Amino acid sequence: MLKTGDMAPQFTLKDKEGNNVSLSDFAGRKVVLYFYPKDNTPGCTRQACAFAASFAEFEKKGAVVIGVSRDGVASHAKFAEKYSLPFILLSDPELEAIRKYGVWQEKKNYGKTTMGVVRTTFIIDEEGNIAHIMPKVKPDTNAGEVLELI
Repeated sequence: MLKTGDMAPQFTLKDKEGNNVSLSDFAGRKVVLYFYPKDNTPGCTRQACAFAASFAEFEKKGAVVIGVSRDGVASHAKFAEKYSLPFILLSDPELEAIRKYGVWQEKKNYGKTTMGVVRTTFIIDEEGNIAHIMPKVKPDTNAGEVLELI
């Protein structure tokens, strides 16, 4: 299990245009890395729109915002276009980063236990270390809480 102070696990995933994006591309910058279950679902849409609404503030603070889910590149492209999302969305259908960051977990929904992405946000400092871990965040307040921390 990752903890504050650990070196953030490296990964390379496809963005909404199909380009490879690596965490190492952002060395020397703060990174807000948030994992979410699924494009176009109510909670995930509210969370993404909150990050979009605060995007200028993140930029002023020198932070890069990256959302990661299992959805494919085409799904991310439609999601980003529909809600005018200005930040990076990465596709992780093979669970590469999702597993490295420990967010693939058992979830209970309507009495059923399944495996899925637990909504979690990581703040990574300029040296590539995990500065904050925010588990099981609330979609509506996550962006504001992150802004306060950075």
